[in-house]
Amino acid sequence: MKYLQNNFLTILVSVVFFIGVSSCKTTKGVDVYKPLDKNLLWEISGSGIKKPSYLYGTIHIIEGKDFFLPKGTMAAFDAAKKVIFEIDMKEMSDISSLMGMMNKIFMKDNKTLKDLVTSEDYKLVGDHFQKMGLPIFMLERMKPMFLTVFAYSDMDPSGIKNGNMKSYEMEFMEMAKNTGKETAGLESIDFQIGLFDEIPYEAQAKMLVDAIKASGDSGNEEFKKMTDMYVAQDVHAMANMMAEEDQETEGFEDKLVTQRNINWIPQIIEAAKKEQTFFAVGAGHLGGKEGVIHLLRKAGMKVTPVK
Repeated sequence: MKYLQNNFLTILVSVVFFIGVSSCKTTKGVDVYKPLDKNLLWEISGSGIKKPSYLYGTIHIIEGKDFFLPKGTMAAFDAAKKVIFEIDMKEMSDISSLMGMMNKIFMKDNKTLKDLVTSEDYKLVGDHFQKMGLPIFMLERMKPMFLTVFAYSDMDPSGIKNGNMKSYEMEFMEMAKNTGKETAGLESIDFQIGLFDEIPYEAQAKMLVDAIKASGDSGNEEFKKMTDMYVAQDVHAMANMMAEEDQETEGFEDKLVTQRNINWIPQIIEAAKKEQTFFAVGAGHLGGKEGVIHLLRKAGMKVTPVK
């Protein structure tokens, strides 16, 4: 249990990419979608916004050697008075808050992974995590989707701590802390954890088993493909890749992705009108007809790439 408490932040940051709620009315704006420029940093301006705010597309987990900040990122960050993430990172570093959330990462009704998979698949999962130094008895009551992020051989649970892996959210949070900037979140930890309950445990377990079976060269190739897209700042391709790879969550995409994007729009506009803000959300949420950039434009905002 102590290991899970110490690594809860790493696990939650990692799985944010997978997870997703009400709709909002929009004013008149651009309704024709065109593929976006290859850019991670975008300027938000428009009626009621005195000084431009900025939208940055993150990747929640990336190898340390691939971490970079595009041109203009530091200037945009410095100009902002506030930093808003998908989840307020202060909440994720609050021990009392995390302790209160611990029970919510476990399945209800004393369900265990053994109840959801065959004995052969249970052994497969157990052997996989044993190689990573994670005994299955420590994990078998956790919602399987929390474990899926570690299904691939190159995803080391201690990676962020030892520097082999980096989280853009954690890096930006450290920058905010060092510069005294206020932080906030578009969603709460409690809300995001609750999203796991939108997908039946049986479906989550199947996703976990399938991911482990597909790990190795093919799985690592997919992680590399996503990293290459990110380094190329191709948010349009990343959105397409997310849509293509969400077959396991078919039927749940609306709650997990689309409605979350829609729900963020009024919050982003309100915050941008109040003060200069730096928004950091997953890059996969930016592109596409139902992505954050197009939805902001439909709401009447001007969103332009920062070169």
